[in-house]
Amino acid sequence: MSRAAGQQPHLDVELAAALAARGGVPAPLTPDALAQWQRRDAARRPRPTLRQLADGGRFEATEHDADGTPLVAARPAGAHGPLPALLYLHGGGLIGGNAYAVLPRVLRESAEPLGLAVLSVDYPLAPAARYPAPLHACRTALHWAVRHAERLRIDPGRIVLAGKSAGGGLAAALALLLRDEGGPAPLGQLLLSPMLDDRGTTASTRQAAGHDTWDAVSNATAWQAALGPLYRAPDLPPYAAPARARDLSRLPPAYLEVGSAETFRDEVTAYAHALWRDGAPAELHVWPGACHGFDTLAPAAAISRTAVAARRDWLRRLLGPAD
Repeated sequence: MSRAAGQQPHLDVELAAALAARGGVPAPLTPDALAQWQRRDAARRPRPTLRQLADGGRFEATEHDADGTPLVAARPAGAHGPLPALLYLHGGGLIGGNAYAVLPRVLRESAEPLGLAVLSVDYPLAPAARYPAPLHACRTALHWAVRHAERLRIDPGRIVLAGKSAGGGLAAALALLLRDEGGPAPLGQLLLSPMLDDRGTTASTRQAAGHDTWDAVSNATAWQAALGPLYRAPDLPPYAAPARARDLSRLPPAYLEVGSAETFRDEVTAYAHALWRDGAPAELHVWPGACHGFDTLAPAAAISRTAVAARRDWLRRLLGPAD
């Protein structure tokens, strides 16, 4: 290993201050601590009620059983006609998080300013649900939403797959699966620091070890929980880890972002290059000095505000003028 491969990446000043205020980088997650971590994660991310999601009448929110997969649908209150929609897949390393806790921020940052509906999928978590169960739940939710588009008041031809971290990896995997199964075809894929590669062999994985908010040890623990005996298997399907895909042609336009100081930097940039290689449209942003989850860690930081604006701008261009 070269000397540079082991050097700590530069961290943005505002993010470093926010991280220090929280007591520094969290301890790596190991398999023996997974159950306890999941209990703490559930407590840290309480599920808001539909009334809380409505935010005093600012939004409308409903719950649905999408053929066995829980789905939360929300939209700006008073919005008329069928809206474009984000099928949003939450983060949490495939082992944590929920569909409800992410919604308030997604509604404020994307749905309200752009006039979007959000369909947040409560897919099952590992290790209780291993690949392909979470991915298949997301596919089921999408198919259900397309069939019930009139009920949801969405435009079934303008659905964007979206997600952060594990959710971004699931969104990329779902785009591959839908392409290979013949649809329905999403309008685009919004991949925010997506979790794409189970192998953990990149330079950024080594550089961020012990420094990122989600480091190599935590990442390996999550992948092992999600894949079980398939973890690092040479013939792992690309739907389990999209970085394994050999053909990224005929995929919908992608927006990819990642921080320069995070574990996922190299796998995300490699995925963008592979998309370009295979003729798929892609836009890549590498935010300087950003760690994993930087915009949640310090939403008021300049780099976080810039990133949120860039996502909105891409969505605005993808969706085009409102009818």
